[in-house]
Parts: sequence; structure tokens; C-alpha cells
Amino acid sequence: MTQEDRERIVSNDYADLLIVYSGDQSVLNEFEDATIRIINNLLAVVHVPVKQITENIIAELGYSVMPSLFGLISEGSLEASGITRIRNIPDFNLRGQGVLIGIIDSGIDYTNPIFQYADKTTKIVSLWDQTVFSDNYPPNMLFGTEYTREQINEALQSANPFDIVPSTDEIGHGTMLAGVAAGNEVPESGFYGVAPDAELVVVKLKPAKTYLKDFFRIPEGALCYQENDILSAIEYLSYTAIRLNRPIAICIALGTSQGAHDGRGTLSSVLSQEAGNIGVAVVVAAGNEGNARRHYYGTVVPAIGYDTVELSVGENESGFSMELWGNSPNAFTIDVLSPSGEYVPRLRPSLDESINLSFIFEETTIVIDYQMVESQSGDQLILIRFRDPAPGIWRFQVYSIDDLDGGFHIWLPMEGFISNNTFFVRSDIYTTILSLGNARVPLTVTAYNHEDDSLYLKASRGYTRLNTIKPEIAAPGVNILSPTLNKEFAPVTGTSVCAAHTTGIAAMLLEWGVVNGNYSNMNTIDMKVFMVRGARRDLEQKYPNRDWGYGILDAFNIFDTIRGGL
Repeated sequence: MTQEDRERIVSNDYADLLIVYSGDQSVLNEFEDATIRIINNLLAVVHVPVKQITENIIAELGYSVMPSLFGLISEGSLEASGITRIRNIPDFNLRGQGVLIGIIDSGIDYTNPIFQYADKTTKIVSLWDQTVFSDNYPPNMLFGTEYTREQINEALQSANPFDIVPSTDEIGHGTMLAGVAAGNEVPESGFYGVAPDAELVVVKLKPAKTYLKDFFRIPEGALCYQENDILSAIEYLSYTAIRLNRPIAICIALGTSQGAHDGRGTLSSVLSQEAGNIGVAVVVAAGNEGNARRHYYGTVVPAIGYDTVELSVGENESGFSMELWGNSPNAFTIDVLSPSGEYVPRLRPSLDESINLSFIFEETTIVIDYQMVESQSGDQLILIRFRDPAPGIWRFQVYSIDDLDGGFHIWLPMEGFISNNTFFVRSDIYTTILSLGNARVPLTVTAYNHEDDSLYLKASRGYTRLNTIKPEIAAPGVNILSPTLNKEFAPVTGTSVCAAHTTGIAAMLLEWGVVNGNYSNMNTIDMKVFMVRGARRDLEQKYPNRDWGYGILDAFNIFDTIRGGL
């Protein structure tokens, strides 16, 4: 690949199309003026000039070719999860020794002492910064810069470390995850990483391209990341773990409301495949969408013929998208009533079609994409993209084409991609787990307050759209002491921090099972069984349930159960 081709990967003048090619190169040769980058034997990214991306691209190529956009899921206690008790048992003083913890996020402050050994050398095995363009990229990745342990150690010995390794975490989210999962203990500050002897592999994601944010009507200043870059990050973590012949626990605290919420999307499927590998644990944050009023569930009763959806749009909303996913075998159509009373009659597409709407009394434009059989889910998708939406109540009547009782879901974008003043009037708190949390094999974690054993108010609730049990477990996620970018500590709340906490416990399990040889074939599926068996449950609750999954994570009970069976 030439230097010009590599520059297309990061240039805002070139769009990224995510193609399932399954090894058939002829599928990729159909694109004009394209640079092709193979991710694995199933997936490739095709980089084409942005001018080729029209409003009709979904009707032409399908919904899945446009990479989804992911945001950070963010807004403690070791004792609450039984970690302190388990370390008091001989042979179970597990601290993550020999295990890697993978972080795919906003980067890491590698100069923070909690990521260093006593001799001031780094606990970071390698760091791939996708935002730094150079010729020192990881094998087969072709962009970004990989920094080795040796380079980071050299930087730490320098008076100006960022002159040698110019990788920073401007947000602090990745630093928080890494610290909670694997940071050194700092007793004088009351901070204790869950698996302080684990080592880190970190990917700093590059921001999403402008064309893609514009296509999905995401605000210009919103921080988000592309699905194809996360896919490359997963490949990098897998490659590094295999190269070093070490088990790895991967923390995913990224989410999106895009997709079918059924675990069958491209990235969800790749995560499930990775989570099934021996020596790999994948932990995903459920999300903080539970009471955000950004999910609607409705049914169309044949005797009535339609269901009315009311959407309240706030002032100064520049644009947004929302997705309607119908439950098979039903298919649906919609009409539109604007706040000023302009009515667009029921739209009846033939198959896949893109429809553009404009209004006389509002400056709003709407693009509606109908995918009658979306390629990954097999169900119907209606993607509705607003630009300059008029504030007020928008009404959509959803009609079922068939004479069956038809259920459907609608999701607005996640927090950070839309104003909190835009919401469904009759919203539903359930089926609000963000898309990656619906992946079948990874462990999905929700947050609770360990001080009073109450569920975190904003936590996303299950199940998946196909009624698969998610989340599986609840972990501490309210006011958990975490590292900050000024090398101090502050309380953090949300399902991101509970995912990091659980990733540390996953590293402990991998140490016991894989490193110590007690359960050498352990993968995420096995780990979920151990965690579910050891979960702490309220006798007044029925489990599993859509709020708590199978109960509260308890490392002591996990290993006490294991010990009792030995």
C-alpha cells in the first residue's frame, strides 16, 4: 500500500465502508477509486472519496456498510465484590499476575505512577495510538503508531516524556478504566486497582470522520469513534496476546444505540467470536440509558391498525437519527405529523428505498431509509434522519403491513449524541442496553451502588431485542474512586467503571485458571458460569431479571465455590 493509500485511512476526504467480503476479492473490486484494507478473512474496509457517499447510500449498499458510531459510556469498593476476602485465602491471593488487560478507549496517561513498577518502569506492554500517523504502525494495521514497552520506559526516564512518546489521554476515560482494572494500590489515597499485577495493552482510538458524523446527524463537537477502528483494535489486542502467549481480559466501555440490539451486528459478532477463544475474557458495559427516555416499544394491534409514537424535540437540536426495528415476520410503514400540523401520509416503499421529506412551515428535512430485510438481523429497519428539526411534538403513526400483532422498537442516539431535551413521551426503560452489550458471548455488566445495594438509577436494562438474558451481572459502579488526569483520584459513577472493575476480576480468574493451570481452557463462556454461580442474590428477587441479570458480582463466592469443589 502506498503512502497516499495509507493517508486515505485517516483523511476526512475519504469515507470508510465496512464490507463483509468473506475472502471473495471480487466483491471488493466493484468499488471505484478505492483503497482496500483487509481486517480479517471476513471483513474489509474500503476507502472511497467522500463525494461517493450520498443520502441514498443505504438504499444502494445496505445499512451495515456504514460504520456505526460509538461513544464513551461514562458519566468503589474491593470489599463489596469480595476481593479483599479472597486474597486472605492461601493459594487464592490473585492479583492478575501473568495476565494482560486490554483497553480500547481514549488512551492512557502512561506517566501516572499507578501504571509503573517500583523501579519506575511501565506496566504497559504496548500502546497503539491510532491518532499519531507514522511509519511505526502495528503489523497489517497501516495507520497510527505503536509504542513498545522499551520506548515508554525511555520516555519515563526523560525530562520531557511526550517528546519521545507523544501519546496522551485528553479525555481521561481510558486512564480511568485502566486504573480501576489494573492500577497500583495507593493506600494513603484509599485507591486499590482490582488486578494490580496485570499488565496493560492499550489502544487509543482515532475520532470518527466528519462525513460519517454528518450522515448520522451527530453534533459536530460530539466525541465518537468508528466501528471499523474498534474492529482493528480488537485484532490488535488479539495479535498481541497471541504473540506474547498470555491470556487477556478486554474491557469495552464504548456503546451505541445504533443497530438491532440483538447481538448480530458486525462488531458484536466479532466480539462474540473473540470471547469464545481460550484465554480471552471480554467484558462490556451495559450503558447508562435506563431512564433517559430514548427508547420506545410499541405494538400494532390488527383491530386498531396503527400505534402512535410521540417524540418531543427540544430547542436548538441541530439534528439526530432514530432507528425503528420491527420484530419479524412483521413489516411496518409510517406517516409523519410535524409540530405545526403538516402531515405526510403513510409511506409505502416497495423494498429498499430512501425517501426525502421537506416541510413548508418548518425548515426541517427528513431522510427515511427503509430496509425491508436488513442484511445482518433479517428484520426490518426504518432509519429516520432529521436535520434542523422543529422543536415540539412530532407524531409518527406506525402501521403493520401484515395482519399479525406486530411489535417494534425505536431508539434515539445515546447520551452525548443528542440533547437530553429530546425524548419519547411514552418511553420504555427496558431493552436499553447499548448495542455491544447485547453481544451473545461477552459478559455484560450493569452498575449498582455498593453502599446500599441499590441499582444505579441510570443503568441500562435488558433484555436484548430477542429476549436473550442481558446483563448477566451487576458490579460496583457508583462513586468508585478512580484516577484522574492530574494524577489524583476522584469518585466516578456509571457502567464504564463497573466494567473496569469486573475486567480486573476477570484477570484474577484468568490467572487462577490459565496462568496457574487450574482451568487451562477457560474463556468468557466459562467465566460467566463461574460468576453466575457465585453471584450474590436477594431472596426477594426472581433471577435472572432485566435489571440485575443473575445478581451481584462476588469474587469471594466465586472462588469459595471453586474451592469447595476441589
